[in-house]
Amino acid sequence: MNSSEYWAEKTVPVGSSVYYAFLFLPPAQKTAATALYVLAGEAQDIVAKPQEISVAHAKLAWWRGEADRLGSGTSTHPVMSALEPYAADGTLAPSLIEQIFDGVEMDLAQTRYLDYRGLERYCTLISGTVAEALARILGATDTSTLQYARQLGVALELTEILRDVGEHARRGRIYLPLDELKRFGVSVPDILQAHGGTEFVALMRFQSDRVRALYRAADAALPSPHRLHQRPGLIMAAHAQALLTELERDQFPVLRERVALTPMRKLLIAWRVWLSRGRLR
Repeated sequence: MNSSEYWAEKTVPVGSSVYYAFLFLPPAQKTAATALYVLAGEAQDIVAKPQEISVAHAKLAWWRGEADRLGSGTSTHPVMSALEPYAADGTLAPSLIEQIFDGVEMDLAQTRYLDYRGLERYCTLISGTVAEALARILGATDTSTLQYARQLGVALELTEILRDVGEHARRGRIYLPLDELKRFGVSVPDILQAHGGTEFVALMRFQSDRVRALYRAADAALPSPHRLHQRPGLIMAAHAQALLTELERDQFPVLRERVALTPMRKLLIAWRVWLSRGRLR
């Protein structure tokens, strides 16, 4: 597959939250931001797609090598080529990109998380790192904006985890912290066998409340002068919080179905945030 064929197959799909978040970006930033999220998707596919564990580790090692060469002009993959200018000028350090693959390694090593501390570390690596890289592509260099990005990435990943509880369970995975399952009277078999109930709804409301607090903390950390340039992340946050509202309203039917926003609703949310110049408060 040549580079053009790869991008035609792997580019961010029309109608996705990421597609609308990047829709209004200038071409150079849009290309790099899209490459970053395609790379994140490739990383997560190492775990999500059924394959021998030895094959998964071989793929992970190959991607680590590509990340290590980023900035030297010797990476060969199309997404790395698209990120190369930002690595060459110091915007993206190879070590930052490699943290994404540290998250993949965690995923390959375990299918359960004992407590929130472990889950938070996973979310920081697999998604907080991506959000920070995006913030840097959009021009962020200050500590507060980078802190905002990391917190935002964790919140976005946790939102996806809540949306995909059933899908993950069908692959034998449970990301919700086991000590919190126990606290709410929900067992591992309940999750794996899609047995909901009042205890499960209470557990999910607890999770949703925590994620909303993370979005508020992230938003508060972003300095007002930088909101304009960080609108793509704010659009993703607005999409995710609208999804949380749907999940809460429907009593978290995530064990048996996948709740999603319509493309039109995503577009309208993105347009509103973009026109507001990132002022959500």
